[in-house]
Amino acid sequence: MQRILVVGITGAGKTTMAQALAARLQLPFHEMDSLMFTGPGWTVDPDFRQQVARIAATPAWVFDSFGHPEVRDLLWTGADTVVWLDYPRAVVMPRVLRRSLRRTLLRERVFGGNVETLSSWFGGDHPAWSSWAQHAARRAEINRRTTDPRFAPLNVIHLHSPRQATAWPAGPTSPPTDLAIHERGDFRHL
Repeated sequence: MQRILVVGITGAGKTTMAQALAARLQLPFHEMDSLMFTGPGWTVDPDFRQQVARIAATPAWVFDSFGHPEVRDLLWTGADTVVWLDYPRAVVMPRVLRRSLRRTLLRERVFGGNVETLSSWFGGDHPAWSSWAQHAARRAEINRRTTDPRFAPLNVIHLHSPRQATAWPAGPTSPPTDLAIHERGDFRHL
């Protein structure tokens, strides 16, 4: 467990889980959106793909992302473990709405110094809209990828609720020796 993708829909808690795993396992953590959006107006880093490729070529990392399309296959091919936060809409929607509301009202700076604005709530790419609209499709795509031979061997930890994530197996801050890893072919839902 040296190259880990923490995947799920917007609002599932990917960053929180990825940071906890990185700290627990003493691996470098990489926040995908911070690598992609590097300037005002949600400016995309022109070297984004190359930067992710450099990181993915290293022996150890944790990413908090399913992967933007231009780097998705690169990350899935390089990963040895996927932690899938597979939560229902009823769990993720309140989370993403609270987070976006807090960011908007407090004008919290996020990736590249950007802020979520009230007007951004009416755009189709706002986190709340994308989480709602992409939920089923993202779930189907992650499920497909976890069994795709192109990405084998791939250990998959499939968590269906925040309670399972907290308890897995003794929480993301317990010693790494008690991690439950399931090889492809021995895949189990936790």
